[in-house]
Amino acid sequence: MAKNDLYDILGVSKSADEREIKKAYKRLAMKYHPDRNLGDRKAEAKFKEIKAAYEILTDAQKRAAYDQYGHAAFEQGNMGSNSFSGSTDFSDIFGDVFGDIFGGGRRQRAARGADLRYNMELSLEEAVRGVTKEISIPTLKECNTCHGSGAKTRNQLQNCPTCHGAGQVQMRQGFFTVQQTCPNCYGRGSIIKEPCNTCHGHGRIERNKNLSVKIPAGVDTGDRIRLSGEGESGERNAQAGDLYVQVSVKKHPIFSREDNNLYCEVPINFIMAALGGEIEVPTLDGRVKLKIPYETQTGRLFRMRGRGVKSVRSGSVGDLLCRVVVETPVNLNDKQKSLLYELGESFGSLTGGKNSPRSKNFFDSVKKFFDDLTR
Repeated sequence: MAKNDLYDILGVSKSADEREIKKAYKRLAMKYHPDRNLGDRKAEAKFKEIKAAYEILTDAQKRAAYDQYGHAAFEQGNMGSNSFSGSTDFSDIFGDVFGDIFGGGRRQRAARGADLRYNMELSLEEAVRGVTKEISIPTLKECNTCHGSGAKTRNQLQNCPTCHGAGQVQMRQGFFTVQQTCPNCYGRGSIIKEPCNTCHGHGRIERNKNLSVKIPAGVDTGDRIRLSGEGESGERNAQAGDLYVQVSVKKHPIFSREDNNLYCEVPINFIMAALGGEIEVPTLDGRVKLKIPYETQTGRLFRMRGRGVKSVRSGSVGDLLCRVVVETPVNLNDKQKSLLYELGESFGSLTGGKNSPRSKNFFDSVKKFFDDLTR
């Protein structure tokens, strides 16, 4: 039977470099790996073909021989290799590309469960004070029927007859004898004769997990809370992954936060700005009095110490900074307009004077600017 072209198997051109070949192999191997296609013989055969093509095309000497002679270069012991016979293991090259995703040449460990992420949105009050939230997350949990073994009964889980439970077999390649992952059990050391009816041999099932998460006081957007062992269950009773709760804080209608300080804008009328007075301002713990001194200008910051956020790390408490905004009166009646005209006339000038020093300085600077231009 004619064998497929190695470049076609990986879906790359004959001029592809090693990086392109590895990228193509990784994509295909993830799709057809036997661990992801339990019991699928076609996928297993496809994986062998992909792996063998990769093994040849990433070896400069073998690739050169293949480019010149085709598959004949590896028949009848040529190159001292049985590379395309499909008898080598699944993990010798696969492990080089994927590290410990599926395991390498030694007997495979059962894979640790995946870490999970849960995005949690909090109000500013919840973030500042702390809160306990009930959440539900979809996750893979250990199958209650087979207790993670994947087998229908204990008797259906048996030592692999190929490697006799070692997870490795000895393979002869030319003059060398090497140990490689068992192609029958894929390094596990055991095989499942009849899979569990509940999890179909995977050892895990998808379930929603309900958790009570305690959010400490002082968290902010970007903070992450780790719940050890609350991620996905591991394969075949391996260690579970972790759950990471990612915090984001909703925008508040009054306060904004910067580190451990809170900021808010406080509008006051120009009478209070000029004459001073006392107003109530909000804090997260209730209302407090703020004294406005006379001749207060818009934009001035008033600091209220200890009214901010307690740091989740150091325990220090920030401040509340109130920014005063002087508001221009609107919807004036005739009497109010008349009084304001009288007030303006009493200043002696609408463009500045002793009552408006900043205005006077500005218009003096403008006059000097234009005078200099006309000289």
